[in-house]
Amino acid sequence: MNAKQARTLEAIFADPVRSGPYWRDILALFKAPGAEVRQGDGSRIRVRLNGVRAMFHEPHPEKTTGKGAVKSVRLFLESVGITP
Repeated sequence: MNAKQARTLEAIFADPVRSGPYWRDILALFKAPGAEVRQGDGSRIRVRLNGVRAMFHEPHPEKTTGKGAVKSVRLFLESVGITP
């Protein structure tokens, strides 16, 4: 994991939850440990890591991620054992 991915991870786990991380940075964070990331129907993004599957909706037209999506990403990362 590089420094930018570490900053993204810290932003996702910041308390209180805040919006703002760029979606492309979150995708890079998923891919760093080897996650399989695939485009689903519409704006759905399917992620599989360590046998755990998740589906997220890519924010559009914005490039940043909202609080609800950040919470979902946080739960997914915790479930696969990735924390700051």
